[in-house]
Amino acid sequence: MEKDLKKIKMLTLAFGIAFMPPIWAVAAPYIGVSVGAVALICAGLYVANGNQRKDAMKIAAGFLAGDVWAVTAIWIMETLSWNPNLELYLTLFVMGGLAVLIGETFPKVFYTPAWLCGWAIGLTVMGPMKVSDLGMLPVQIGAAMLAGVFYVGVGVDGFQKFLIRKIIT
Repeated sequence: MEKDLKKIKMLTLAFGIAFMPPIWAVAAPYIGVSVGAVALICAGLYVANGNQRKDAMKIAAGFLAGDVWAVTAIWIMETLSWNPNLELYLTLFVMGGLAVLIGETFPKVFYTPAWLCGWAIGLTVMGPMKVSDLGMLPVQIGAAMLAGVFYVGVGVDGFQKFLIRKIIT
């Protein structure tokens, strides 16, 4: 029976992943989100945290803080007129340390790994750009982050549990 349950869990997860994230991938451009794949990265962190719905809000808050952190880091580095390597190092040093201090001081509000991951996502997508060229990109990234946590992460987990209940009963 346990072997059958393991197989059911695997197959329902495979179906949930095959079914739901592609809907987001198709829909994202129609709602103005050009960075839809960000949702998959964020869902991955949600799953790595054990699909714990109780943490979904603080994971989302961490991702959004990271998105803001990325824009802030880009602005700081654009504003400074030092050696670019020194600017990069000092900005990452100070902001990385602050993110951990803030996230760990308020663990009920922020999930620190999501903050750092969100910051890395934002810097990867927006880093080569000037602040004046960002437009709505930070908002698009934030929307994809929220879709990753709530639609892909929480959604696939809930859909899988629903399927398991229907199959077993």
